[in-house]
Amino acid sequence: MSKQEIVEAVAKKTGASKAATGAVLDALVEYIKKHGNVQWPGFGSFVVKKVPARTGRNPATGKDIKIPAHKVIRFKPGKALKDAVNK
Repeated sequence: MSKQEIVEAVAKKTGASKAATGAVLDALVEYIKKHGNVQWPGFGSFVVKKVPARTGRNPATGKDIKIPAHKVIRFKPGKALKDAVNK
């Protein structure tokens, strides 16, 4: 599902405009970028984790490469979402 499809589905369900719905999703992304963690009761939580730098290996050449430190985002679904999906 694309962002546009999500915006259309939420706008249709809530009666809000597509522009307002898109702005809410954009604000959520900005908040995660700025603060790192978001907990949404019943839905789940987004957590930003730091991955330290490490040495990897290029499988084609076998040479060692340095992988820089970076951040990754993880999503952990809440119980209500898990229950809804498994029904």
